[in-house]
Order: sequence, then C-alpha cells, then structure tokens
Amino acid sequence: MNFRPLVLLALFAAPLTAQLKPVPAPSAADRASVERLERSLAHDSMEGRGTGMPGSTKAARFLASEMAKIGLTAAGDSGFFQKVPMYVPLPRPADTSANAAGGRRGGGAGGGRAGGATGLPAGFRLVTAPRAPTASTEAVACLPKDGRGRTAYDIQKAAYDSLLPIYQRRLAAGDTLDPLPAQGGRGGGGRGAGGPAPTRLPSLADLDTVPLERRRNAVNVIGMIPGSDPVLKNEVVLVLSHYDHLGMRAPATPGGDSVYNGADDDAAGTVAVIEVARLLKKAGSPKRTLVFANMTGEEVGLIGTNWFIAHPVFPLTQIVAGFEIEMIGRPDSLAGGPGKAWLTGYERSTMGDMLKQYGIAIVPDIRPTQSFFTRSDNIGLARRGIVAHTLSTFNLHTDYHQLSDDVDKVDFNHMTGVIHSAAEAVRHLADGPKPEWHDGCSPQAPASAAGRGRGGK
Repeated sequence: MNFRPLVLLALFAAPLTAQLKPVPAPSAADRASVERLERSLAHDSMEGRGTGMPGSTKAARFLASEMAKIGLTAAGDSGFFQKVPMYVPLPRPADTSANAAGGRRGGGAGGGRAGGATGLPAGFRLVTAPRAPTASTEAVACLPKDGRGRTAYDIQKAAYDSLLPIYQRRLAAGDTLDPLPAQGGRGGGGRGAGGPAPTRLPSLADLDTVPLERRRNAVNVIGMIPGSDPVLKNEVVLVLSHYDHLGMRAPATPGGDSVYNGADDDAAGTVAVIEVARLLKKAGSPKRTLVFANMTGEEVGLIGTNWFIAHPVFPLTQIVAGFEIEMIGRPDSLAGGPGKAWLTGYERSTMGDMLKQYGIAIVPDIRPTQSFFTRSDNIGLARRGIVAHTLSTFNLHTDYHQLSDDVDKVDFNHMTGVIHSAAEAVRHLADGPKPEWHDGCSPQAPASAAGRGRGGK
C-alpha cells in the first residue's frame, strides 16, 4: 500500500502549534527584569510621563535603549523614535484658573458657575434628565454580557427606566437644582502644575510655525522583529501599549506627593510590550513581522496612535492583528486571579477563542458597562478594520488615575505570569491563522471622527 498520501494528509492536518518554538517558561530572571523595568518607568524621576513633557522624553529614551539591548530593529523615522509634532497653545482665560490638580474650575451640567450669566446659586447646577441609551447598531452577539447575561445596553436601559420617573417627579415638584460635584480627580494630563495641555500639530512641517519655547518633544517608540516566512513576513502583528500618564500637579500640602506615577496605567503594559519582545526575540524568528510600539498621548486623546495610523511604519492593510496590553499590574478575581487576564471585545472576533484553543489564560471581559474595548489605543486600529483588542487585568481599583497608583502596589509574580501568556498569544498570532471579525462586529468609526478617535480611560 502506498502510504505517502496519508503522510502528506497528516502533515497538512497537523495543528499550526506543532510548528511553533515554545516561549520559555517564566523564571526568576524574568520576574527580576519585569520589576526593574516597572520601577524605572514608574519612578518619580519620570515625572508622571506627561505627554510632551520632559519626563515623557526621559521615558522614551529609556524604552528605546531597552529595545536596542534586546536587539530589535529600529522602526521609527528617527531610529526607534517616531516623531509626533506637539506644541503648547497660548493660555486662554479658562486655563488661568486651573485647580490644584491641573484641571479647570467649574464646568458642571447647567454651566457650573455661580451667579453671573447662569443665574444659579454658587455650588449648584441644574438637574439634568437621565440619558436615554441607544441600541447598538452592531449585532447583539458582539456585545459582552455580565454574569447575569446582560449587555451594557440592557443595564443602561434598566437604569434609565428607573430614573426617568424620579426626574419627572422632581421637576413637577419644582426641585431643579443639584450640588456640583467636588473638584479633583485625574490631574494634569501632562500639563505639569497647570496651563494648557500640549496639542498635536497637523504635520512635522508645522513645527516651523511655532516658536521654539512652545514646541514639545513627543514620540512613539517603535521596534520590530522581521518575519521569516517568504510570504507571511509581509503581514504584521502590532503589539502596543501607551507609556504616557498624567504628569505632575502642585502638591495639595507642602511636601506632599506631586507625581502621577501611573504604575498600573500604563507602565505595566509598557513593560509587558518590552518583555514580550525580549521573550520572542529569544524564541526564534516569527513567520509574520512583529512590530512593538509604545505610544504617547493616549491619556489626551490617542494622539500617538492616531499619528501612527496616519503615518504607519507598514501600510495598515498589512497589519493583520493589534494586541494592546494595558493595566496588568494587579490581579483581577473576575479573570481567575493571579496570572490570568481578560480581553476587551472578546465577542467581536475570533482572536479570543483562538487563544483559548491554545490554552492561554485569557477570558472575556465581563464588565460590559465599562466599555473597555473603546477606551484604549486598540479602538483607533479597530475602527479602521484591523482586528485589535486589549489584554488587561484592571480590577477597578480606586488608585486609577490617582497619585496613589504607585509601584509598591504592583504584584510582580502576577504581572510576570500575564506577560508570559501575552508572549504565547503574540507568538500564535505571528505564526498561526489570522484573526477575523465576526459578522457585523467590526466597529465603524463615525464619519465625524475619521482620523481622530477618542481616548479617555
């Protein structure tokens, strides 16, 4: 009997995983490397990595040096740097009244200002009607569900139905005022101790129209591992994070804390991108090209990612998957605890189930009301048709966007385990089948948002 056809059939039927070189298991040296990088990025000397600020420049140089040590190929327009043209606008009257956290005063619903043109008493705003939810235009199967099987729309609709009668009764009784919420919160967003936030210019050439003292240095940090397959090397898997955070603020008390270190958001994800690159560089040559990008300006509107999309290092049509890593510094019990992570928008594409098939410790995001899929850099790519998701273990801790998001609260064993899973995931994306959107689940950018995108975790 001629058995050759059977042998060939068995070879073609073999799973693609059999062709992959394994990613080394986590080690004590891996954990030490993770901790070194995390403590460096979230150190006070980085000044909160505010977009366009000196601390961000220092962080970018540190990341580029780490990419060079790993042996990545520089993929920016200036070595590992992709320049993003930024400047600081002249202050406006509203900017001159910044509060201690770098924000602006006032601005609640109904104006938020005392007296004057609004006619409202100090500290109050008009009662506003509850916002009616709008049904998603996407297939119901694309929307994540919580533990009770409810989508975000279901939950918001129930809240609206309960709040509307209360609003109507208050108006009927003449009760029309609510106290303004307390000031404070997220801080300067890269402003330093107040003043206008750095703003992106349309092009690098436009920097010549801005005085030197108002120009700001901002860069994405990009390296790559070229693909080895004669055909698949022309396809790209983009692994990304954002390394910016909220900068600094004037301390609330003399000698108090003034740095938004952003240890979890997103020094942790940035470290993961560097470590995944290191692990995969050691594991051998991937079939597809891997691009590792640490983006700037996520916290101020996806500035770095939108610039990358407008000026990609590879044509966007060659990017077959986007894999962002954000906020993995602490375990999430809903994901299964230490070492386990969840994937935003899991239901929208085949990516999550593909990774689950390979035994990777990644589950769906089960907090649908948080809309995490649309709150990171991945959404800018997804709205252009690229299958792009974010890996995270954010457990809704109260240090989010606060001065207290410090490195001493990071669980390094958990973080090292998640990074290993992320490296395995990226290796499968590099050598295995391409992920695809489920029918009707690719997000569509509103016409008015073309080329912009929204940040705002």
